[in-house]
Amino acid sequence: MITSELLEAHLACPTKCYLRSIGEVGSGNAYAAWDKARGESYRREGIGRLAASSSQDLACGRIEASRLKKARWQLALDQVFRAEDLEASIHAVQRLSMGGKPQTSELTPIRFVRTNKLSHADRLMAGFEALVLSKILGQPVDTAKIIHGDNWAELKVKSGTVLREPSKVIVEIKRLLAAASPPDLVLNRHCPECQFRDHCRKRAIEKDDLSLLAGLTDKERTRLNGRGIFTVNQLSYTFRPRRRVKRLAAKPEKYHHSLKALAIREQKIHFIGNPQLRIDGTPVFFDVESLPDRDFYYLVGIRLELQKERPEIHSLWANSLSDERRNWSDFLAILSTIEKPILIHYGSFETKFLRKMCDRHGGPPEGTTAAEAIASSKFPCARRRAAFAFSARS
Repeated sequence: MITSELLEAHLACPTKCYLRSIGEVGSGNAYAAWDKARGESYRREGIGRLAASSSQDLACGRIEASRLKKARWQLALDQVFRAEDLEASIHAVQRLSMGGKPQTSELTPIRFVRTNKLSHADRLMAGFEALVLSKILGQPVDTAKIIHGDNWAELKVKSGTVLREPSKVIVEIKRLLAAASPPDLVLNRHCPECQFRDHCRKRAIEKDDLSLLAGLTDKERTRLNGRGIFTVNQLSYTFRPRRRVKRLAAKPEKYHHSLKALAIREQKIHFIGNPQLRIDGTPVFFDVESLPDRDFYYLVGIRLELQKERPEIHSLWANSLSDERRNWSDFLAILSTIEKPILIHYGSFETKFLRKMCDRHGGPPEGTTAAEAIASSKFPCARRRAAFAFSARS
């Protein structure tokens, strides 16, 4: 039986889907537990809001799939439906009479998602629920609805555009569960928020798996496997430093996963070339944290290397969008008090922050020290990330 839970797990990671299917229990992950609790809380609140605001007839208890066509209720909450070898846990089902005739009706599955920005997986889950209902009814279910975010926004998903992909994923899951051995273990971006994180990472370390190298894509890993390279240790022996031609001397060195592997094997930090950072002014190191789901920057950390015994540190916190505007004003005010400030940060994330804040809240006047600092911000660590490799796995 392929359930909503297995499908959701597979969309995140095939290994997670397999472990769920055999009843494996994760070792625990505080973030995963917190995230699951938030999702459940949002679902319960959404169902409560839908029931309270609806004057329609509510279905009582569990509904048999065989009686869906003859239903007289207008809204069913928290239902589980099975069709063939599929099982969908649907948060709500809305029934609309067609042409005012109760005998002809259209069913729409409703799904609650707490995030403000919907992912491709959210749309596929809605498509899966519509697919199960269509199999039970023997007719297409044209629309699925997603209610999401802080403002309980509604999005209608046309089932025809997303039904094909769930069908393909279902075939992949069937193939995975029928296989004699578990899928290849590959660490990915979902690992930090998964309850099987420690289980998979332990196995990956035991195998010295290439997926321990953050940033190594599936395509690159497959190419290395084709060359007979399956472990970090094997990859470390493939690095060969080469003399760069003069016409490429000014360009950043490309990233070498083999150099990273070498650094891990030797427990050393390696540099390519002679990276230099020229700062003609007062260095201002800053870092930004945000909630991407809300497009909201809640923290700006600043470290000023002034000629004092200790560096000057500022932490600008925001609890709301109005606080974000205040943080931006304080940030510009700090830059205005420094003689020839030079902004230094890790990568392009801070560059996007500067651009967005100027567009959203207004930039400093032209010709001021703050405006010049923003225009000439530097992110040497990102530009030269390929020039060095640390000795720890990330």
